[in-house]
Amino acid sequence: MQVLDRVTGIAYNKQEREVLPVERYEPPFTITNRMLLMVAGIAEKAGRISGCNAFESRPHLRRNNRIRSIHSSLAIEANSLSLDEVRSVIGGKTVIGPQKEIQEVKNAYQAYEMLGSFDPFSLEDLKKLHGVMTFLTVQESGVFRSHNEGVFRGECCIFMAPPPHLVPGQMRDLFDWMQRSRSEVHPLILSSVFHYEFVFIHPFADGNGRMARLWQTALLSQWNPVFQYLPLESRIQEFQDAYYEAIASCHSAGNADAFIVFMLDKISLTLDRALEQASSKDPYLTAEVQRLLAVMEYDVPYTAAQLMAKLSLKSRDNFRKLYLLPTLERGLIAMSVPEKPTSRKQAYIRR
Repeated sequence: MQVLDRVTGIAYNKQEREVLPVERYEPPFTITNRMLLMVAGIAEKAGRISGCNAFESRPHLRRNNRIRSIHSSLAIEANSLSLDEVRSVIGGKTVIGPQKEIQEVKNAYQAYEMLGSFDPFSLEDLKKLHGVMTFLTVQESGVFRSHNEGVFRGECCIFMAPPPHLVPGQMRDLFDWMQRSRSEVHPLILSSVFHYEFVFIHPFADGNGRMARLWQTALLSQWNPVFQYLPLESRIQEFQDAYYEAIASCHSAGNADAFIVFMLDKISLTLDRALEQASSKDPYLTAEVQRLLAVMEYDVPYTAAQLMAKLSLKSRDNFRKLYLLPTLERGLIAMSVPEKPTSRKQAYIRR
């Protein structure tokens, strides 16, 4: 049996350790019944979202989800800017913060805005998008790394990536496999395998995590365009420890199975959230509740005064009776200080 040592790039006969010519690379993973059931469930949810046109008719929701994707993906890589600050940078407002982190936001926004305009099966397009993602922030932008690199979780090195001279060949092998397998392996599984393999190869000096997440979104979006506007990155950030644990488990096992299951689960959770967003168009909601929801961005705190100003309302009693309380009762918004409903610092957040 032929086995490829991915650190040295040499193929051996497993029994005799005889050096052999390397055949076409096949990423190690096994499609299980559990994965197939998860894929079926995800496909059903994605179809429901596509059918109700929740995002096509709501540009505000698409933009908000895009901003959340960018904030979460950068936050995973230790960018310290808050969601509101990321929103402000994208909106062209002045933000006080580290210049590199501000530039990372601008770069990520430009890269995500290019979703749908590049080929996720093209290695050259990947390098071009890395140039966009890392513009003015790293020296080796848009090119593979020229030095050894470790994968870190905080200060802890999870593993050392393959040496730089192997990177071009391993990336070609990965994209060749995707091209061969695109009609045979479901995009949900193929994109997850790509994500893990990309993290393992760690082809760039910086921006590998951001590019892995962007590229999985690009692959999923080609299968179903609704994924362009789903903040999968937010679910990864929410379960960041488990994300790294799945990667480490795959390194130990020598296959991508644990990471595939992890990603399928987080994709499913992302779709659950999207279905909740879509249901906010409930025709049984009063006109006042719908108006209130329309002026609120997700995950942004608003005071009562701010909401009344957005709605051009003057009567605080009418605002509470017709707008605020019915929306709170439906669980469509939440209080920032729920233990003190009458707090002067109270704010309301659309979830």
